[in-house]
Amino acid sequence: MSESAPSQAAPERVERLIENLDRALGGLADAKPFARAPHQNEVFQAAEALMATDEGMRRVYGLADRFDAAGVFTAGPWEDPAKLQPTLVAGSLEAAGVYPVIEILSELRMLAIAKGRVPEPLVPPGDAAEFLEKTLALNLRYLFGSGTEEDRVSRGPHGDTAERLFRLLADELTLAGVRADVVSEIEQISIQRPIMTRRVVELVELARRIPPAAGDEGGVQERLDLFHRAISGPSPMSVEHPELADYRAVLIDLAATPLSAEADAFASSLHATGLACPHHAVLLRTLKRREPALIGPALGLNPLGLAELDQNRELAHQLIQVAILPATAQSIYGFARLLERGLLSRAPVAAGLRRLVELDLTSEVRRNLLARRKPRDGVTANSVLVAGALSVLGQPLGIGQGNNPTCQAARGISLFSQHAPARLLDLVATAARDGLIEVPFDGAQINSQTLTGGLAPNLDLDLDPISVALVPQLDRVYDEIMRRVALRPEDGHKWANPALYGRFVPTGFESALDLTHTRVVDYEAFVRRFFATHHPAYNDGHELVYPNPVGICVTNAHGDHLGAHAVALQRIAEDPHGTLRAYFFNPNNEGRQNWGLGVRPSIRDHGEEEGESSLPFHQFVSRLYAFHYNPYEEGDAFAVPDGVVAEIESLAHESWGRAFIWGEGTP
Repeated sequence: MSESAPSQAAPERVERLIENLDRALGGLADAKPFARAPHQNEVFQAAEALMATDEGMRRVYGLADRFDAAGVFTAGPWEDPAKLQPTLVAGSLEAAGVYPVIEILSELRMLAIAKGRVPEPLVPPGDAAEFLEKTLALNLRYLFGSGTEEDRVSRGPHGDTAERLFRLLADELTLAGVRADVVSEIEQISIQRPIMTRRVVELVELARRIPPAAGDEGGVQERLDLFHRAISGPSPMSVEHPELADYRAVLIDLAATPLSAEADAFASSLHATGLACPHHAVLLRTLKRREPALIGPALGLNPLGLAELDQNRELAHQLIQVAILPATAQSIYGFARLLERGLLSRAPVAAGLRRLVELDLTSEVRRNLLARRKPRDGVTANSVLVAGALSVLGQPLGIGQGNNPTCQAARGISLFSQHAPARLLDLVATAARDGLIEVPFDGAQINSQTLTGGLAPNLDLDLDPISVALVPQLDRVYDEIMRRVALRPEDGHKWANPALYGRFVPTGFESALDLTHTRVVDYEAFVRRFFATHHPAYNDGHELVYPNPVGICVTNAHGDHLGAHAVALQRIAEDPHGTLRAYFFNPNNEGRQNWGLGVRPSIRDHGEEEGESSLPFHQFVSRLYAFHYNPYEEGDAFAVPDGVVAEIESLAHESWGRAFIWGEGTP
């Protein structure tokens, strides 16, 4: 019997299972509200058994127009299809328990809406089709697979069932729009210049397997080819010689003119996409030995970067030798940006990088750094760590928290990289060598080695190497500081942020929430103080010298409160269209979320620098709940127009504010 045989169940078994589901739906429809939950579970169990085959999945879809009337989703997160988000589908499909089954039923209902089978749908058919196309674009691995063990494990226990769902969706919907959506997603992720690029590479490979649409509207193929060349070989010679050993042999004897053209091709691709490929590492290593003058052009350096490379050639060559390897090629972009920041000319930074080269790492850090590496990669843990340092120092806004509740730690690494890079390297060294960091607080030292727990005791290691080494230590220290200040009469971040991040954090602190985070207090004064300390029209012209570690209330597309989140306010400036905007770093590496009520952060076309998100100033304030400020640089709070304050208060009150009790004077 072939492996596919189980999906081809006997017709009589399918009919028996469909009768079970039909009966369960009828029982649920007749159930009293207080007795609905057991009947919902019967539906889920019957549907799960039926969805074990392709034919069964299609038969479940045939009953999808009965789901809402029967109450399949009543009193649950999937009840209102208008509130569902494609970005959340993958997490539900990979969850344990019954959640993947409910998610699949939700997609089948959405397909029935898109096909016009549900009378008077809660969402228009066009919107339902758009939802499903976006869902397909974000979950292509269920349609095509990547063939890796990691992919098979991460899919969860219902991975095969999810594959059947997506095959059905692909049969019922056109994939023409999906290909364009995927390419757009690739561009949107890449423009944020994340350090971790695995998702982009995965999407590029999957997009190439989707048949192109007729007419190729929008130049989708050309846009996709740009990214594919960036990760596989952006020059004709690298395409002609895909094997790295062959490519290296050709470079050794290549004439000066084509060698220079090769350097230019790689540099152009690197800066157009933010992506590097193994061939680029081979080129740089060859140039180091044969034609060092072409290293700058191969990195696409600006004049400052070229001068920095020239002044620190010996150290730059050492870093290429140690850290720029085919398996760590993505660090090339960070290396180029590091040079353009002029960091090698800072003696403490140069010394810190040299120390990492031969640092004696703990067995745990060594194991974690190599956890995702293959033996044939030919890298050491130190090489990976140094490569990670190049990326973090060159891309301070490309750091991400991954699938961890550690936004405070990720933000800290970004802040250190921007304004205390030597301090960052010192922390990395003690964390990687000694398994600890020490942070002074209230006249004593907090030693991370003596602490347990933290917000992420089981850290997901899909992070950049510096975060792999440092986040567990920062996380435990942050958690300990917050524990020590828990009984103080103000928000603990007033003390935790300066202690964790350093003296550049202003001493003034304002929070709109009380200690229990259940009450909004004196919100008008909160808004006016932020204007008086941050808005150039009211703060006496004081510019933001350092990024401000602020707290925001994250909301979904409907304005519902999801929780508190740590971001860094980078700068405040007018965009090219004359609108005053707040530019901020979001450590979740995703700056495009829809926060509801028209509040939707932008990552491009409004003057954003690499890794920044932005919002119009008043919209940013509407999601703010805590910030630091310099009490000696406060302007005229009274001058802020009442109408502006009222607009912000309305945006806050009608979104995250619905989850809190508001004090006197609020709507």
